[in-house]
Amino acid sequence: MIYFDNAATTAIKPKEVGESVSNVLVSGLYGNPGRDSSEFSVNSGVVVNQTRDKLVKLFNVPSNDLVTFTTNVTESLNTVLKGILREGDHVITTDYEHNSVLRPLAQLKEKRNVDVDYVTFDKETGLLCVEDFEKYLKPNTKAVVCNNASNVTGYVLPIKQISGFCQKHDLLLIVDAAQTAGVEDIDIQRDKIDVLCFTGHKSLYGPQGIGGICFRKPIEIEPLKSGGTGIDSFNTSMPKFFPTRLEAGTMNVPGIVGLSAGIDYVNKKGIDNIKNYINGLVSRIMETLQQYPEIKIYTPFNAEITGTVGFNIGDIDSAEVGQWLWDNYQIATRPGAHCAPRVHERYGTVEQGIVRISLSSFNKDEEVDTFLKAIKEFMDIYRRGL
Repeated sequence: MIYFDNAATTAIKPKEVGESVSNVLVSGLYGNPGRDSSEFSVNSGVVVNQTRDKLVKLFNVPSNDLVTFTTNVTESLNTVLKGILREGDHVITTDYEHNSVLRPLAQLKEKRNVDVDYVTFDKETGLLCVEDFEKYLKPNTKAVVCNNASNVTGYVLPIKQISGFCQKHDLLLIVDAAQTAGVEDIDIQRDKIDVLCFTGHKSLYGPQGIGGICFRKPIEIEPLKSGGTGIDSFNTSMPKFFPTRLEAGTMNVPGIVGLSAGIDYVNKKGIDNIKNYINGLVSRIMETLQQYPEIKIYTPFNAEITGTVGFNIGDIDSAEVGQWLWDNYQIATRPGAHCAPRVHERYGTVEQGIVRISLSSFNKDEEVDTFLKAIKEFMDIYRRGL
């Protein structure tokens, strides 16, 4: 089997990730961090803080107090958007967003009268219309929220330009790094990213069920959840200080330890090395696909991209292409809407969907060879009208 759905989750992990998770579960040495002075609690507290320290270095966060753990990037974005945006605020986002941004914003628009505008992209080039940010600026604009890269096409948004707009107008910049954490150089201080939301189960090679939020500085935010923290127990409100304010309940220590091992793998390989390796595979795929006039490629050719390629073959339903690739070559792809409806509305692929392939550092040249062989066979069948 060939796994080309890494933008959803990296199913193939470094062996150290599984070993570290297993050790937490079977060793009998890990309890709840920060709850008492026993060795069980201390052991968990140590590994949690070590992982915070690794994330500090990975994303250049000013302090490990500004690293908060969540279950995934969806919870991170819900926590941030619902915790920061107030009645009557205005936020600017883009047509490239995932439903983890679009749905919370829709709820906030309905329940808190939060005003939302969407910056679109050029259908021919795939490039974001960055100049439109100025057009949508209003006196009550509070923040810009955008993904670092599209989960449909792999296009990496111009974060530095967007950040410049935010700095100029004193706006918060909230970035969804689901598709880039572990494969792109992310520096929240250099790029003036106020809030970075990430997940562990994609290019950080951690287990599912772990993610987080990194802040460039403490900001006023209402917690999404309330509950036990092990401290200040007689206070009916959540503590004011980070990271405890956003970490109610028992922490996912096995997931955090698995994430730690995934970060170690990324650091050992080197983000630039991982990116260059994946880009080499993607270049081969795109160069071959563009030789077929019937194939529409949505991934930009003249922009920075991740390991994702979105395409369609004629007017064939993307699900049919994906099923054929699986049935005949056991290649796992992701056809459909990818939880990004505005991308498909813009491209006119609401009914057809888009076939997405997404690679990781564990994919091989021979797997790309097999995929390209499969595409050739499919195109031969397609051209014969079968």
